[in-house]
Amino acid sequence: MFKNVLINEDHDAVLANITKILTELQVISIETSQYCDEAYLKLKRAALEGCHFDLLITDLSFKKDHRVTSLESGEMLIEKLRDDFPDLPIIVYSMKDQLQKIRGLLNTYGVNAYVCKDRKGSIELTEAIQAVYDNAIYVSPQVKKALSPKSQLEIDDYDIRLLQLLSQGQSQDDISTSLKSNGITPSSLSTIEKRLNKLREHFKAHNAIHLVAITKDLGVI
Repeated sequence: MFKNVLINEDHDAVLANITKILTELQVISIETSQYCDEAYLKLKRAALEGCHFDLLITDLSFKKDHRVTSLESGEMLIEKLRDDFPDLPIIVYSMKDQLQKIRGLLNTYGVNAYVCKDRKGSIELTEAIQAVYDNAIYVSPQVKKALSPKSQLEIDDYDIRLLQLLSQGQSQDDISTSLKSNGITPSSLSTIEKRLNKLREHFKAHNAIHLVAITKDLGVI
């Protein structure tokens, strides 16, 4: 079983429950953090001291407080960690169940397990820890479709960028200017209009505001 595990979670009750699960699995060393910046620093420090963590269990959402942070979400932490610790096993334990978000975490960042916090969360987390230890991928049954290419939304990084800029309140003219300034093509107004219309049709959105709302709900942006 894993020997040195870091839990990144800002709810005390959930933190205590995960600690209990790991203790029952006879994990030797368990450390905790309640901020993503703190988790990153602990992982870096452990590596420098030669006592690497061999598993990270993290939530995605963290409540903001008085502390100023640079890594505001579990997703930002995972993205940064994949540059420094590409082989670190990571289990996401979250309330979020958007298939597109889960698919991105699995395919883009190579997380080893995604467990939903629900009635069977503790049981599934135990199963996930064992599965990851055995070099297997684990996904909660209710979001298993995230592993299926048949359910993948037919959008690419360019579409996601358009949606992100649209969600920031930018007009099509603004988006065109932004893409041009960042050297991203195609950046013509006509192409942007066509792609956004296609996305509205794809998601059955009535207008731009509705499109942004739908894609946020799905975890696309």
